[in-house]
Amino acid sequence: MDYQNLGLKAGIEIHQQLDTAEKLFCRCPTCLRETAERTGEFHRYLRATESELGEIDRAAREEMRLVRKFCYYTYDTVCLVEHDEEPPTPMNPEALEVCLTIAKMLGMTPVEQVHTMRKLVIDGSNTSGFQRTALVALSGALPDGCRIETICLEEEAAQRVEGETFSLDRLGIPLVEITTAPDMHTPEAVQQVAEYIGMVLRSTGRVKRGLGTIRQDVNISIAGGARVEIKGVQELGLIAEVVRREVERQTSLLAIRDELRERGATVDRNVVDVTALFAETKSAILKKAKAVLAIRLCGFAGLVGREIQPGRRLGSEMSDYAKKCGVGGIFHTDELPAYGVTADEVERLRSLVGAEENDCVVIVAAGRERAGCAIEQVIVRAEMALSGVPEETRKMLEEGSTAYMRPLPGAARMYPETDVFSVAIDADRWDRTAVPELLTGRAARFVREFGLDEALARQVAFSERLPIFERAVAAGVRPTLAARTLLATCRELARDGVAVDRVDEETLLALLSAVEAGGAAKEAIPDLITELAKTAGAGAGKPRERVDAAIAKMAPAVSQADVEAIVRRVVAEREAFARERGMGALGPLMGIVMQEVRGSVDGKVVSEALRRELKHLLS
Repeated sequence: MDYQNLGLKAGIEIHQQLDTAEKLFCRCPTCLRETAERTGEFHRYLRATESELGEIDRAAREEMRLVRKFCYYTYDTVCLVEHDEEPPTPMNPEALEVCLTIAKMLGMTPVEQVHTMRKLVIDGSNTSGFQRTALVALSGALPDGCRIETICLEEEAAQRVEGETFSLDRLGIPLVEITTAPDMHTPEAVQQVAEYIGMVLRSTGRVKRGLGTIRQDVNISIAGGARVEIKGVQELGLIAEVVRREVERQTSLLAIRDELRERGATVDRNVVDVTALFAETKSAILKKAKAVLAIRLCGFAGLVGREIQPGRRLGSEMSDYAKKCGVGGIFHTDELPAYGVTADEVERLRSLVGAEENDCVVIVAAGRERAGCAIEQVIVRAEMALSGVPEETRKMLEEGSTAYMRPLPGAARMYPETDVFSVAIDADRWDRTAVPELLTGRAARFVREFGLDEALARQVAFSERLPIFERAVAAGVRPTLAARTLLATCRELARDGVAVDRVDEETLLALLSAVEAGGAAKEAIPDLITELAKTAGAGAGKPRERVDAAIAKMAPAVSQADVEAIVRRVVAEREAFARERGMGALGPLMGIVMQEVRGSVDGKVVSEALRRELKHLLS
């Protein structure tokens, strides 16, 4: 697509969990728990509150179409603040410090006072029905010129377990929200900006890592279209594809709008009860429904079933709106006869509603109240099709397509939080905020100072194991040994099923130090990590004691005299092979000797001993 001519504008909101000891508005730890560890549960119904001007936010009003009962799992690591049964404590100063650090790295200007606000959220992800959020800094920029509009500090939402059940362990973890201006004009630019901001965040060393700890919301529009916010893009590699598919969706919707206008299409708001028609149908859904309601979309034939992005049609958009009323979906004549509905039933349906050849008929089946709500939602979405692209908040589906969630929120969504004191950001505090080295700069330094190749240096700098790498090098471990052990060796062992994550950082550091000091050969490291993973657990002892025990078992000390004796025996047993291959026998014989010494001796020592013995034999 020609994104410039299409007028693509895109901005991004990045939400990153901070790695603090305590949550944002209580003193509970920021650890996640298994649902099997829960200590109890309780239930809530959430309803929208009016803004200071007496308005209810349109997105919240949409969520209230269904009365939903939410269930919350509790743990011994959460308190009454997460339950919304106790006022919040003052804002976590550690979290604010990290947020200020990020703001300074992005060249932003802090606000003079940080005021906490309430953001209305009644989808069940907050027990209180709102999310606390605070504006911290404004107006930054990236090296490519993309503007950063705001950075906010807010509390993380509860984790959805399934359906209407949520886990409270995640609720309240400090989260930064970084919002850019709509300065990106290609899908690739959006992904590049997300990558850069992610690198800045990880450069602090104070953000959580792993799936679900960082999420991107992408705002997209094209000329003639509308701003759409796509929530929860967790995979960085999918961002460009999400943008491409949203552009495809909006261009398709605009093309459908133009064709509808050419046909003089309209939406017949007259709802027809066709329940009796399907009394004996073979479609189980329609037959058991208490009510089957239908509407006629004049001039929509062939367009409701038209694909607007991979796996999605205009009918899918109508179905998303209908689902807000608790129905499973819709049927329409662009896809019928099918699903047990016969051609004869389709003809009678069209006749009942007065549909002509160029019309499409949509039906919903449910209880009477839900069916009535759902058919009204279909009417709303069909009328939007006549205008083009509606402003929406959407959720990402697998592979990058999206589905409707709710309307874009308005100003009525935010109102002041009266239970949290404001925090002053004076010049002295801002000046004291230190800016850490960027990971890209750190990788370049590793090349200069440690002689690592560029690829390995970048892997180390961007790895979660960066802190232990730097501690190992500071303790005198060779940078290449530390890097290859922590990245390549550990990764390969994990692929082979070794529980590498059971070996803590202190034990890995003790192992590297022991190898560097000559306590074991570097060739023994895979076997030693495997043994340490097996013996990890309660009562395993101090790190150095565990490492010494593993070395004694897996790589007992071998003297120089022992090495030379083993080499002489191996060469003598294979004398004919050695005389035939000459010095070319070094490699094969090396493998045999190393297998016997089981990593107890450095490969360089074995190689030198073999080389001497072969020269002696051949001379």
